[in-house]
Amino acid sequence: MLLVGLLYAVLLWPAVVLAAFGYKDDGTNYVIDSGAKLVIKVNKGSGDIVSMLYGGVEYNGYDRKNTQVESGLGASTVTIQQFSSPSAIIKVTVTHGTLKHYLFVRYGNNNVYIFTNKKDASVTASRYIVRFPPGMWNSQHSSQDADWYDSSTFIESQDITADSNGYTESKHYTGNTYGRTIDYDYVGYSSGSVGVWMVRSNHEKASGGPFFRSLLRRGSSGGSDIYEIYHYNMGHTDVERFGLQGPHVLSFTDGGPPNNALFARKADWGWFDTLGIDGWVPASGRGYASGVGLANMKSGYTYVVGLSNNDAQYWGTAGSTGVWSIYGVLPGTYTLTVYKSELEVYKGSVTINAGAGTAVHTLTCDDPADDVAIWRIGEWDGTPKGFLNFADTPMKPTYMHPSDKRLSNWDASNYIVGTSTPSIFPGYIWQAINNDHIVYFKLTVDQLTKAHTIRIGITEAYIGGRPMISVNGWKSSVTPATNQASTRSLTVGTYRGNNVMLTWEVPASAWIQSTSEWQVLTISVITGSSGTGYLSGAISVDAVDFL
Repeated sequence: MLLVGLLYAVLLWPAVVLAAFGYKDDGTNYVIDSGAKLVIKVNKGSGDIVSMLYGGVEYNGYDRKNTQVESGLGASTVTIQQFSSPSAIIKVTVTHGTLKHYLFVRYGNNNVYIFTNKKDASVTASRYIVRFPPGMWNSQHSSQDADWYDSSTFIESQDITADSNGYTESKHYTGNTYGRTIDYDYVGYSSGSVGVWMVRSNHEKASGGPFFRSLLRRGSSGGSDIYEIYHYNMGHTDVERFGLQGPHVLSFTDGGPPNNALFARKADWGWFDTLGIDGWVPASGRGYASGVGLANMKSGYTYVVGLSNNDAQYWGTAGSTGVWSIYGVLPGTYTLTVYKSELEVYKGSVTINAGAGTAVHTLTCDDPADDVAIWRIGEWDGTPKGFLNFADTPMKPTYMHPSDKRLSNWDASNYIVGTSTPSIFPGYIWQAINNDHIVYFKLTVDQLTKAHTIRIGITEAYIGGRPMISVNGWKSSVTPATNQASTRSLTVGTYRGNNVMLTWEVPASAWIQSTSEWQVLTISVITGSSGTGYLSGAISVDAVDFL
């Protein structure tokens, strides 16, 4: 333990102090020297970081925009304190209405530790933005970077572009770099000799859960950004949570990745306990949950356990035997969800108490793949993975607009059961692009005498899109709308909404009474809203089967 502690200290505290730790007031800003290579200036009227000097080079700002909450809080009360215990620390407190924002610099660290406590909706603040000058990271981008756009034409909502090759770019597209929240610990840039990173917080008070995708960075010749997002409205189906977000850490390095001791899943933040942070709950005021196993797991899938309520969210990955633990949980009663990949296969509840652990007995996964199907297209995993344009890892539509020239034509060939593979079945179906998709199948003599169930799983729907079906001359009733995001989703790189399984009982009278003739299933997207092209009513498909 002593050796581990010494190694940890070496990682966080450089052996050589390069400058004088402390701060001064230049009349307009607080100038804070980390005692290492980082010096920042914090505006006394707004709390914006207006300068970030690392090794004497300026890394802040473009177009008169700084590093700040959203586009800047504006007039605020800004105070500064210096602590000598538990270590040499400088704390900046920014008060803006009901919102409290904090910046911390710790002696000998090239990091800024950032908190925001948004107590209610009276202040619009859902992200922290670090802004870099033009040309700072241009060499780190290629023409195929999803979040870099320049010399391009806007094709949707002034935030999605296409270049002369037909390659699409947007700040929304991160799937080729980082992907879902559970997939990354940090985002940022490196020149090889300097790296600047945003180490994300645990997202305890953020929204979206482990599989949510949101904008993480953006670049152009005019400047670059990296973000920490608390509540991102694109494709959002989760509640907005209020309270203390953080810390997320702005970390400067000599080109390499940030110190993994800063990662939310393993960091020890005990040194914040006595620093007077509004909303801070120390480890002693938190609890944990541990599960002894998951029954009915399927090989080849990752299982994730999530805890959520209207106040907080957490998650952890189960081991190969289904053992799992989630630590640092605020007291309360939570919905406990088990995911097979991204599909909910168990829901229950668990109560967490401060300073204690809650043991959870073996949970049995209810997997729709267990139902014997006459035929099935795709896998029940809560994603369109494996379908047309979704066969690659990462899946191309998570970092390309659906119109991108690198994608196959969405109006694919009809699907023939027994011959076709899922890779030709469209993972997205739009009213105006590839509607009325046909599946051909045959039935045996015995199967022709019975009614059968058709199931379609969707993971997201745009503007109320939902499937109806017809089989030969039989038509289903109008499908009710499902609860999904009210904003763009499929065009901004996410299929993640609410998983819904829709079922239809097809009577025996619907079948063509022949074992040699093809039965014709038509899947049609309907909506009560109007839209055109890739912004018409649409669905993202999880799986289709016939029982």
